[in-house]
Amino acid sequence: MRKAKVSMYGTKERPRLVVFRSLKYIYGQLIDDDQNKIILSASNVGKKLPKNIKDAKTKIDASREVGKSLGTLAVNSKIKEVIFDRNGYLYHGRIKAFADGAREGGLKF
Repeated sequence: MRKAKVSMYGTKERPRLVVFRSLKYIYGQLIDDDQNKIILSASNVGKKLPKNIKDAKTKIDASREVGKSLGTLAVNSKIKEVIFDRNGYLYHGRIKAFADGAREGGLKF
């Protein structure tokens, strides 16, 4: 099996938290690169969103809430430490808000 070339590598014990943003939405995934599997994911897209994400007034507020919800999902799944992969985006604005929200949710990186 051929492994994808990534600069960061996540394991089951410490998965990689990768973030992607489009013009309207933000997505976060916890990835186990050993198994090539997505462990958890969260975004502000879909019909069944938590109320706090729906009520966000700005995209930065929505990013923080998505990060916080992913952080709490991870902590509930007994994942406490991750490797943060900002996917080439600058660490400011929505990416920083997402990371801060994930830390508020209980993740360490």
